[in-house]
Amino acid sequence: MDRVKRMVCERPVVIFSKSSCIMSHTIKSLFNDFGVNPTVYELDEIARGREIEQALSALGYSTVPAVFIGGELVGGANEIMRLQIKSGLKPLLIKAGALWV
Repeated sequence: MDRVKRMVCERPVVIFSKSSCIMSHTIKSLFNDFGVNPTVYELDEIARGREIEQALSALGYSTVPAVFIGGELVGGANEIMRLQIKSGLKPLLIKAGALWV
């Protein structure tokens, strides 16, 4: 769990994903459309990916994508899309230093 905390604190936006997950792809595309360059960890392609998945599960989040903004777990695709629809995503990205307007 400490490893995950270190990973998410190093960058403004971190996405834990799986390469075959269409929802992960959708969320990564949304961030790219904003001009945000998230740090993406493909859990099915990296060493210790299963270990990281278990740590995320211990944090209370067991699905992908798992999105952290400003070091905080925001949630998955539903939460990110909800923020986007309510115009809350952009201010969160600006606050985290991931987006400059």
